[in-house]
Amino acid sequence: MTSCTNSWSLADNQKKCRPAERLRPAAGLEPPSQRVRLLTMLQLEGRGSGCSPPRLLLLVYTFFCAVGDCLFVTDYFTRTPRKLNAFNSFASVELFHFNVPEDTMMAVWNLITFKEQGGTFGDSCPNRNVTVYFRSGAPPVINPLYTRFPRDTVVPGSFAVTLTWTLPNRTTGAFNVTSPLPGDWFLAAHLPKDEGKISVKGLSEECQYLFQPQLIVQKLIGISVLYPGYFIDQMIPIHNRSALYKVFIPNYISKVKVQLVNCSTKNKSSDTCPVVLKMRARAPPVHNSSALDCREWNPCELVTLVPAWEQWYYILVERYLSNSDVYFRIGVQVTDCSKPSSSKDRAQSSSSMNMPQSFGTAMGFSLSDTLLMASLPGLAQNASHLHTSEDSIIYLAPTADTNKCWPIRPTLRNELDTFSVHFYVFFGPNISIPPDRAAVFAINLMPVLDSGGVLNMELKLNLSTLKGANLTVFGCLNHGMPLFLRENSSLKCDSESVAGFFLSVNVSSNITKLRIPYPQTGTWYLSLRSLCATEHGFEACTNVTAEVYMRAYLTPCINDCGTYGQCKLLRTNNYLYAACECKAGWNGWGCTDNSEAYSYSFQLLSTLLLCLSNLMFVPPVAIAIRSHYLLEASVYIFTMFFSTFYHACDQPGIVVFCIMEYDVLQFCDFLGSLMSVWVTVIAMARLKSIIKQVLYLLGAMSLSMALQLDRHGLWNLLGPSLFALGIMAVAWTVRTIRRRRCYPPTWKRWVFFLFPGTMIATSAVALYAFVETEENYFYIHSIWHMLIAGSVGFLLPPRAKPDAKVTPLKRKRGCGYQLCVNEHEELGLVDPGIITINSICTS
Repeated sequence: MTSCTNSWSLADNQKKCRPAERLRPAAGLEPPSQRVRLLTMLQLEGRGSGCSPPRLLLLVYTFFCAVGDCLFVTDYFTRTPRKLNAFNSFASVELFHFNVPEDTMMAVWNLITFKEQGGTFGDSCPNRNVTVYFRSGAPPVINPLYTRFPRDTVVPGSFAVTLTWTLPNRTTGAFNVTSPLPGDWFLAAHLPKDEGKISVKGLSEECQYLFQPQLIVQKLIGISVLYPGYFIDQMIPIHNRSALYKVFIPNYISKVKVQLVNCSTKNKSSDTCPVVLKMRARAPPVHNSSALDCREWNPCELVTLVPAWEQWYYILVERYLSNSDVYFRIGVQVTDCSKPSSSKDRAQSSSSMNMPQSFGTAMGFSLSDTLLMASLPGLAQNASHLHTSEDSIIYLAPTADTNKCWPIRPTLRNELDTFSVHFYVFFGPNISIPPDRAAVFAINLMPVLDSGGVLNMELKLNLSTLKGANLTVFGCLNHGMPLFLRENSSLKCDSESVAGFFLSVNVSSNITKLRIPYPQTGTWYLSLRSLCATEHGFEACTNVTAEVYMRAYLTPCINDCGTYGQCKLLRTNNYLYAACECKAGWNGWGCTDNSEAYSYSFQLLSTLLLCLSNLMFVPPVAIAIRSHYLLEASVYIFTMFFSTFYHACDQPGIVVFCIMEYDVLQFCDFLGSLMSVWVTVIAMARLKSIIKQVLYLLGAMSLSMALQLDRHGLWNLLGPSLFALGIMAVAWTVRTIRRRRCYPPTWKRWVFFLFPGTMIATSAVALYAFVETEENYFYIHSIWHMLIAGSVGFLLPPRAKPDAKVTPLKRKRGCGYQLCVNEHEELGLVDPGIITINSICTS
């Protein structure tokens, strides 16, 4: 077995590298799902040379460095640019999904943001900071508005980066992670919350802020693999700085101990070993990983209690600066808690007795399976690379933990819908917790599929089974491995490698709940232990078996976002996740923060204003009926009716009343508003009745088509209005030319009707386009209703005066011809060819 050694420390960025190839990404936007794979080999030629991964990745270089048999591979990933939105809730953020491979030494996210306006560079757009959040394993749970989370909700941590603008229309940033955890990584980006202005689509060129993340990773190929129980001789040459190894830890391991013995320099034994031993789960060690200075300990042993199961552990041996080679023997010893003793025969018999029902294949493979793999030719193949004697590999059998792992009960997964999963316990949901041991349950969340919802855990203690004992059931929910609570241990759910969540139920509080938004996928373990309170603290109960009702399930949102929220199912590429969108001033992850919520009286007032303001159409209807404009009056009644009930259904709070589907009400309201403008202006043109009716029908069909295409477009309002105004202007111009005087002819019509009506309509349009915001919507839009209805009353023309009665003129007699067809001919009784034509001439 050869060690993968290198001459740089993880924090050393001061080496000089010889470039072999430079990656030149295409300028501008990258195509979606572009992936460029670059292979680089790092050759160490001396102590002062070597490659620093951060510097390599930031400059996007590839280098050759000899590291024994190790190979550095650089991968490049990019995502399609997306438009960023102002933050209101997590439903308004843009989520990006990446996958970091195993054995990654460095990951660099290149964050590119640029502005666009009208298809060109948005140099005139204001600078708005972009905030980007990072999290491994699941989407980040963010709270930029500092709102309150729902009760019993835990908030996983994440990293945040704020990008400021360095150029007028473009800015870039970088986020470096040394030795990142492998697997799924998620980025969430958004703009700051805006003032809530309601802009009319198409009125002005919108400033768009586009965000494109790129990921560059450098992973190490050929890391030496250690097998539990085997010790091998290794050496760090004088020109190298460290050696990296990894070992796989299977299920049911309670302790991992890395031992470094027989340390010497220049083939001379020494009391102190000039190296530092570091260890970390899932990724190579970093500066804050578990470490041990071997100069102060002999033998040098680094111990990790309660390690993560079914994970790779990385071991870094880093030498101090010296002028000599360092020789040592390294090995990993594990403690198997599934076996009562270290005897192999007894272990197998114990496993056969205890493992069939609780240590099933669903939980993975145990240490015995791993040791069988250790005897495969792969180990001999690795050992053949060592320049040592045949006895340089020593095997020590794993030790057994006196405190066994308690049996782990699996759960049955029942999928009801997207992010709607129930986990049932066999012979549950009431479970018995014996007084002498813990009850452990495994909940398996599917990769990627389950991380976009909320993991809910509920415990309820059955008080009738306590027999008067002062009993408390403690629970720990941990990801990756269980934490076995014992009576002589501290009541906490954290270990050196994994943090957990604490639950408890007792006589005074027999119900507890826990919610984890966007949980990490994999296996979650719930450990329950019943302890009785005594004068000396909590101790094991005697002859009391507690009964607990347990419910574990996955939901899209917390409590379905409550009364004042809507749970939305969102998608980014092939990843699904859910988020709440709050209304009526409520905020928070579950729409439970009422610090800015609208009161019931405010909601009732806003609903009444928006609905009753449509009664201003009653005077225009009366005027239209009095002036015999019956078609126009029917359009105004249609508009008043549907606008009233649309706004009654469009309210964000609980004061809502819908007589039909929201989409139908919205379409009818928009159609009625545009038709009211159309028929009013056409009526002002005073066209012939047949022409007016044809225009009304064409307008209704055209407006219906336009609204179906885009209901919020500016030209849906301006287009018909300008076309109708053009028809009216042509009609008035023709009348003015024919009559040789201005039309309308009276100044009173201009001063008292046309001018006020035009000013009122213009004011209404200005309020709608420039003043209306989300906060003042209820009264500004109510004023819009009243102004539009009032302008119709002024602009609608008066009733057309009938022409003077003219007696029919007598027919002048003169010369002509008369076609005579008698009755018999009409009945077909006479030959139709016999027709008489008489000439009539009168004076």
